[in-house]
Amino acid sequence: MQIMEDDHQSNNCTAENLPLYKFYASVMIMEFTLALPLNLSVLYLFIFKLKFWKSNTNNIFLFNLVLADVLLLICLPVKAYHFLNGNRRSTAGGTCKAMLFMLFLNRGASIAFLTVISVDRYFNVVHPGKKNFAKALKKSPHISFLIWLLLLPLTIPTMLKSFECCNSYGRKDDTLVEDVTDTLREVVFFTQILIPFFVLVYCTVRIVNRLKKKTVGDSTKLRRAVFLVTSVMLVFSFCFLPCTIARMVLLIFRIKDLQNAENIAVQLYDGLMVLSYMDCLVDPIVYCLSSTKFKSLYLTTYCPSLLSKDAETAESPNLTGNNLNRKCKNNALYTEKGLP
Repeated sequence: MQIMEDDHQSNNCTAENLPLYKFYASVMIMEFTLALPLNLSVLYLFIFKLKFWKSNTNNIFLFNLVLADVLLLICLPVKAYHFLNGNRRSTAGGTCKAMLFMLFLNRGASIAFLTVISVDRYFNVVHPGKKNFAKALKKSPHISFLIWLLLLPLTIPTMLKSFECCNSYGRKDDTLVEDVTDTLREVVFFTQILIPFFVLVYCTVRIVNRLKKKTVGDSTKLRRAVFLVTSVMLVFSFCFLPCTIARMVLLIFRIKDLQNAENIAVQLYDGLMVLSYMDCLVDPIVYCLSSTKFKSLYLTTYCPSLLSKDAETAESPNLTGNNLNRKCKNNALYTEKGLP
């Protein structure tokens, strides 16, 4: 009986298709290599250039979003190491739980701040007259702290009774505590993705409709705003929804004890989870670098030569010295004051 249980655990924990999991590991290493420097560079600007705690509401939420992504990225080398060694998860109970704790907390924080930013934009664009809610959002440091605080209890199911190889409903003769733990963990997994997704879709549709009806203002800026909010929803759908659907299918196969189908679903689910980590790479680009002023600050800080080339290209006989000086002063103003 003990041998059968050990074989069952080995089958759940071992990556049967080793070449595929080595490919997954290489993708995670690439994500880590590209996303960590980008997120750290953005984090530096928020702290030392923009002084986000003195800035507007959106900057504080963006800082927490980037912080959550950085903490999530720290887990990727550990997961890649296990994949390269033919293990889907760590075989050590403490490491397995610690990894799930970090993934649940920081992934949940990333999704939560994405949602809060979208709600903030929704009220600014669709209901600009809602002063009470706008005043509440001005307390963004308190909201940010509350989000992190509320996410901590959601990680408790990962820290309770040991579960086989970090998988739900994978044991025979589960106790009541183990069943409740598995159920809580799965409820947290699905709700932290599906509920924000529906909120994000609603906010995006309302924002796009409002901007399309807007007749006052620069049409280029309006098109850029529509593209931005639409791309956010598409990125969320691309990164998080596939792994959510794959998790649902995997649990159905596991509960019905369809071993062959479950093995395929496990490999697909792990691959789509790797895809979801791409969010850490896309977030700074979509939310931070999409701002013209932030992009100017970023280039001024890290790539001043590119900014100089742009200035030289823009220079023409029609560009007077006063206009050029005014342009340089504006760039310096963005650097000193950050986003308005």
